[in-house]
Amino acid sequence: MFVLIPVRCLTCGRLIADKYDDYQTRIKAGEDPTKILDSLGFERYCCRRMLLTTVETIQQVIPFYEAIQRRKQEVQSELE
Repeated sequence: MFVLIPVRCLTCGRLIADKYDDYQTRIKAGEDPTKILDSLGFERYCCRRMLLTTVETIQQVIPFYEAIQRRKQEVQSELE
């Protein structure tokens, strides 16, 4: 699955993307998010927010892309 992860925290600039895979793996294993973030060294609320609010946006974008492609084909067939 493709997820757009911010490379750095938007507020303080700390590097966060390198720890996202570890965070996701441990979340899926059933660990407590608070303990995971503490062990990864995320003490600031701004950095925690960046990991907790990351959404798999590609699943939301794909329907729009497909609709644009269908419309493009319709217009192309009308022009021919």
